Amino acid sequence: MKNSLTFVGIDISKNTLDICSIKGEKKLAKRIDNNKKAIKVFFSGSKPQSLKVCIENTGRYGRKIIEVLTSLNIVFYEVNPLHLHKSIGLTRGKDDIIDAFRIAKFLEKNHTELEPHQKPEPGIEKLKALISHRNLLIKQRAQLKAKNKENLLIADLDLPQLEEHGAELIQLLTEKIKQTDKSIIEVIEHNSVLKHQYHLIRAIPGVGPILSWNMLIKTNAFKSITNPRKFACYAGVAPFSKSSGTSVFGRASVSIYADKGIKKILHLAAMRAIQLPSDLKQYYHRKVNEGKNKMSVLNAVRNKIIHRIFAIIKNQKIYNNNLQVS
Repeated sequence: MKNSLTFVGIDISKNTLDICSIKGEKKLAKRIDNNKKAIKVFFSGSKPQSLKVCIENTGRYGRKIIEVLTSLNIVFYEVNPLHLHKSIGLTRGKDDIIDAFRIAKFLEKNHTELEPHQKPEPGIEKLKALISHRNLLIKQRAQLKAKNKENLLIADLDLPQLEEHGAELIQLLTEKIKQTDKSIIEVIEHNSVLKHQYHLIRAIPGVGPILSWNMLIKTNAFKSITNPRKFACYAGVAPFSKSSGTSVFGRASVSIYADKGIKKILHLAAMRAIQLPSDLKQYYHRKVNEGKNKMSVLNAVRNKIIHRIFAIIKNQKIYNNNLQVS
């Protein structure tokens, strides 16, 4: 079966696609424009059942190839660039065609273990764009606030316009953030699946709108990631042991390979959860009183939040905060 498959690796850039295909001992490489017409021409005449395609997750540059492959019913895999880099072994030099070949070889070796790309839930792409825009506004506002504090150090120069301009821009950004939040809610409210999941998630102590929005887009409305342990690994809150033979036995710790954005949001959710009257608050204080490290317990709270989110989505039941110690 494997010999009858053609494995295609695609290196994506802004204007071009470098494509390498492998079938048995045959290898072909080609460069095409990164537009829908060129992509359709390249794959025209191909048999979808005999193709397996792999691309890197490159954000907006990969939208056209994803749309075309989906419309042609071709099975393809969208892989994290770090996963690819760590899997192909020691490499020297860099070239787009070589990168495409490495992606094709990676797919040939690992296709049985990879999860095919799933079509996004309607509204998810809009949410991604809006949340990305919101994050940019938040970052710009934080920079302006920091700059205003720095301006206090040069107050003796008598330049009041610096503080005035900064305050005006901060106010403008705050208004734009509120407008973006409203647009995000509108997108969710217009999709029955997203709306239902959003309100289920929000019922969990400590889980606010920001975490809820990010859980929806990171999991593709819980279609792409359905296992809480897998998401905990993705978010960098799942502990892993460190041991080897009889001489190395370290304390379990989280991995540095993680989505730092969602990890930060989960941390804030956990901090909020242990302040609210909930079973998570009782769990945190009980473990701390037993002598456990506070950060380790807080990480456990992050994990519990993740498992609760996935549990209520699976069971389709509203969260019951019964204050039972877990």
